Amino acid sequence: MTELTIYQKPTCSTCREAIKILQSSGQEYTSVNYYERPFTKPQLKALLKKAGLQAKDVLRSKEDIYKKLKLASKNLSEDALLDLMIKHPDLIQRPIVEKGDKARLARPAETIKQML
Repeated sequence: MTELTIYQKPTCSTCREAIKILQSSGQEYTSVNYYERPFTKPQLKALLKKAGLQAKDVLRSKEDIYKKLKLASKNLSEDALLDLMIKHPDLIQRPIVEKGDKARLARPAETIKQML
Protein backbone atom coordinates (compact mmCIF):
# COMPACT_ATOMS: atom_id res chain seq x y z
CA MET A 1 0.00 0.00 0.00
CA THR A 2 1.28 3.46 -0.89
CA GLU A 3 2.15 5.59 2.11
CA LEU A 4 0.11 8.68 2.80
CA THR A 5 1.83 11.83 4.08
CA ILE A 6 0.09 14.86 5.50
CA TYR A 7 1.98 18.17 5.56
CA GLN A 8 0.43 20.23 8.31
CA LYS A 9 0.68 22.69 11.18
CA PRO A 10 -0.48 21.18 14.50
CA THR A 11 -2.19 24.39 15.65
CA CYS A 12 -4.30 24.63 12.48
CA SER A 13 -7.91 23.55 13.05
CA THR A 14 -8.30 22.19 9.50
CA CYS A 15 -5.12 20.14 9.94
CA ARG A 16 -6.35 18.74 13.25
CA GLU A 17 -9.67 17.82 11.64
CA ALA A 18 -7.90 16.11 8.72
CA ILE A 19 -5.75 14.09 11.12
CA LYS A 20 -8.85 12.97 13.02
CA ILE A 21 -10.31 11.73 9.73
CA LEU A 22 -7.08 9.85 9.01
CA GLN A 23 -6.98 8.33 12.47
CA SER A 24 -10.58 7.14 12.30
CA SER A 25 -9.99 5.64 8.84
CA GLY A 26 -7.29 3.32 10.11
CA GLN A 27 -5.07 4.38 7.20
CA GLU A 28 -1.39 4.51 8.12
CA TYR A 29 0.13 7.91 7.51
CA THR A 30 3.10 10.09 8.24
CA SER A 31 2.55 13.55 9.63
CA VAL A 32 5.04 16.28 8.75
CA ASN A 33 4.94 19.61 10.57
CA TYR A 34 6.42 21.77 7.82
CA TYR A 35 7.28 24.46 10.36
CA GLU A 36 9.67 22.05 12.09
CA ARG A 37 10.77 20.30 8.88
CA PRO A 38 10.48 23.06 6.26
CA PHE A 39 9.86 22.32 2.61
CA THR A 40 12.72 22.63 0.19
CA LYS A 41 11.89 24.48 -2.99
CA PRO A 42 12.16 21.34 -5.17
CA GLN A 43 10.01 19.40 -2.69
CA LEU A 44 7.25 22.04 -2.60
CA LYS A 45 7.38 22.44 -6.37
CA ALA A 46 7.03 18.65 -6.88
CA LEU A 47 4.21 18.43 -4.34
CA LEU A 48 2.25 21.18 -6.08
CA LYS A 49 2.85 19.52 -9.46
CA LYS A 50 1.42 16.24 -8.10
CA ALA A 51 -1.65 18.19 -6.99
CA GLY A 52 -1.99 19.99 -10.32
CA LEU A 53 -1.62 23.31 -8.51
CA GLN A 54 0.52 26.39 -8.85
CA ALA A 55 1.97 28.39 -5.98
CA LYS A 56 -0.73 31.07 -6.34
CA ASP A 57 -3.39 28.36 -5.83
CA VAL A 58 -2.15 27.61 -2.29
CA LEU A 59 -1.29 31.16 -1.26
CA ARG A 60 -2.89 32.20 2.04
CA SER A 61 -4.07 35.72 1.28
CA LYS A 62 -5.53 36.39 4.73
CA GLU A 63 -2.21 36.06 6.55
CA ASP A 64 -0.50 39.11 8.01
CA ILE A 65 2.70 38.32 6.10
CA TYR A 66 0.73 38.35 2.82
CA LYS A 67 -0.50 41.85 3.63
CA LYS A 68 2.87 43.02 4.97
CA LEU A 69 4.60 41.91 1.75
CA LYS A 70 1.78 43.53 -0.29
CA LEU A 71 1.46 40.40 -2.41
CA ALA A 72 -2.00 41.37 -3.66
CA SER A 73 -0.47 44.19 -5.66
CA LYS A 74 2.45 42.17 -7.04
CA ASN A 75 2.58 39.90 -10.04
CA LEU A 76 5.29 37.47 -8.97
CA SER A 77 6.64 34.51 -10.91
CA GLU A 78 6.07 30.94 -9.77
CA ASP A 79 9.69 30.73 -8.58
CA ALA A 80 9.42 33.99 -6.64
CA LEU A 81 6.23 32.81 -4.93
CA LEU A 82 7.83 29.46 -4.05
CA ASP A 83 10.82 31.29 -2.57
CA LEU A 84 8.50 33.39 -0.41
CA MET A 85 6.55 30.32 0.70
CA ILE A 86 9.76 28.59 1.76
CA LYS A 87 10.84 31.67 3.68
CA HIS A 88 7.35 32.29 5.16
CA PRO A 89 5.48 28.98 5.59
CA ASP A 90 2.39 30.85 6.84
CA LEU A 91 1.79 31.68 3.17
CA ILE A 92 1.05 28.02 2.35
CA GLN A 93 -2.52 26.69 2.53
CA ARG A 94 -2.75 23.53 4.59
CA PRO A 95 -2.96 20.64 4.99
CA ILE A 96 -1.50 19.11 1.86
CA VAL A 97 -1.84 15.35 1.55
CA GLU A 98 0.41 13.20 -0.63
CA LYS A 99 -0.04 9.60 -1.65
CA GLY A 100 2.15 8.11 -4.36
CA ASP A 101 2.04 10.27 -7.47
CA LYS A 102 -0.99 12.27 -6.26
CA ALA A 103 -1.35 15.16 -3.84
CA ARG A 104 -4.28 17.27 -2.75
CA LEU A 105 -4.91 20.40 -0.75
CA ALA A 106 -7.25 19.07 1.94
CA ARG A 107 -9.47 22.11 2.32
CA PRO A 108 -12.01 21.43 3.58
CA ALA A 109 -10.59 18.58 5.64
CA GLU A 110 -13.18 16.11 4.31
CA THR A 111 -11.46 16.16 0.91
CA ILE A 112 -8.78 13.98 2.49
CA LYS A 113 -11.23 11.08 2.14
CA GLN A 114 -10.60 11.15 -1.62
CA MET A 115 -7.00 10.08 -0.90
CA LEU A 116 -7.94 7.10 1.29
